[in-house]
Amino acid sequence: MAIDSVNPSLVAGGAGEAKIASFVAAWLEQAGLDVEVVEPAPGRPSVVGVARGPGGGRSLFLNAHLDTVGTAGMDTPFAPRVDGNRLYARGALDMKGSLAAVMLAGREATRLGLRGDVIVAAVADEEAGSIGTEAVLERYRADAAIVAEPTWMRLAIAHRGFVGLEIEVAGRAAHGSRPERGIDAIVRMGRVLVRLEELDRRLQSQPAHPLLGTASAHASVIEGGQELSSYPARCLLLAERRTLPGESPADAEREVAAIVEEAGRDDPDFHADVRVPFARDAYELAPDDPFVELVRRHAGEPEIVGMPFWADSGLIAAAGIPTVLFGPGGEGLHETEEWVELGDLERCLEVYLAVAGELCA
Repeated sequence: MAIDSVNPSLVAGGAGEAKIASFVAAWLEQAGLDVEVVEPAPGRPSVVGVARGPGGGRSLFLNAHLDTVGTAGMDTPFAPRVDGNRLYARGALDMKGSLAAVMLAGREATRLGLRGDVIVAAVADEEAGSIGTEAVLERYRADAAIVAEPTWMRLAIAHRGFVGLEIEVAGRAAHGSRPERGIDAIVRMGRVLVRLEELDRRLQSQPAHPLLGTASAHASVIEGGQELSSYPARCLLLAERRTLPGESPADAEREVAAIVEEAGRDDPDFHADVRVPFARDAYELAPDDPFVELVRRHAGEPEIVGMPFWADSGLIAAAGIPTVLFGPGGEGLHETEEWVELGDLERCLEVYLAVAGELCA
């Protein structure tokens, strides 16, 4: 927690993962794992440590991310503090506490005499583009995976996806006193916003997924205009559509394009573009999958849930690897006071080792 690893894709000037990756690589190598640094972009390394078995057993992939969100509003974000059973710091819950647990699991796996591999993946950039896990999956495969995101000691087998949207409405600049010459891009974007809210209401009124609830849509950032006394020549809206299993990014893009078209139906001067700069699919694993049953048994039969946020589990599952999320509890995800339950981390380590002990034997 004391190593700054704020994601520079989120915060300009963020420290990135280089320093913490160096620490993790050295620690895993000293613990007896075969270590490789995977760096798909300069200064954005991920670390893979393999507790290698002689063969004949299945392999387990343990995933945790190195990066954190920013520290605005925090007084001492990188000065870890223990108070009772809580560890406070930026990244304590999301997710350096879990990172420590999977590193320890990798070290202990070298002592168990397992026939299969236990692969510890400490990845970059989960909080933004997930280039770390994408690059690692080009080089490594496993029979099953646990993503150690915080799940409050429940077993998560599903999470929502998301589609990032850019909607740009064109206007025509003119002096504010010349309405016959100007086209107001911001006012026209207002029609889009109204219909985006209506779309969100429709989505949230539909039958809920048993683990994930309903899909949703919302506006995130809006900008436009030049100065007070001019008609705005453009207005840009960044919006997000949270998706459920079975909904594709293309479906969401068509849906939003339809409401934009409706917003301009009776206006010959209306022109808008819809772009999707980034999207991730939702994820779901069957509750009766053998790996779900294995993890649940070793975890003490926890509640099976879905998570509202997206995680790298979506990429791992898309690579054909049965994947669950299981991690500690705490509070303060992306907030100014963040903490993790130390007792939960100890229990997570026990569960990861027990799963490895059976799966990789």
